[in-house]
Amino acid sequence: MTTETTDTTPTPATRAADLQAIAEVVATVERTQRAKDPEGFLALFHPDALWTTAHGKVLIGLDAIAEFTRAVLPAATWDVTYEAVHTQFLRPDVAAVKVRQVYHSPAGDTEGAPLYVMTRQEDGRWLLHACQNTEVRTG
Repeated sequence: MTTETTDTTPTPATRAADLQAIAEVVATVERTQRAKDPEGFLALFHPDALWTTAHGKVLIGLDAIAEFTRAVLPAATWDVTYEAVHTQFLRPDVAAVKVRQVYHSPAGDTEGAPLYVMTRQEDGRWLLHACQNTEVRTG
C-alpha cells in the first residue's frame, strides 16, 4: 500500500499574494471605518465571525456584528487609521494579524492593538473570522 502526500507549503509568490490580500483587508477596514460605511465593513466578515470590541462587548455571528456596526459606526465622531504590523500564518489558509489602530479625535489620539484571525476562502478572499480589539492604555 502506498500513500501519496500533497505538499501544501505555499510558494513565495503565493505567500506574497496572501500578505498583500491581508494588508488590503486591513486597509479596507480603515477605509470603511473612516467613511462610516457599515455595509462595506460588514462585507469583510466570515458569516460565522466573532468580534470582541475594545470595551469587551462580545458579538457572535455576522448578524450580531451587523446590528452593532449599523448602530455605532454611522454616528462615530472619530477618525481612525489601521496598519497590519505582523502577520503569522497558523496554516496556509489561516492567519493571525496584529494591527496597530490609532483613533484621532479632538480630545487626542488613542491607540488600539487588535488581533484579527483571518481565513482564506475557497475563492481566495481573506475574511475576518475571529477578532479581538484591545485598547492600549498608557500610564
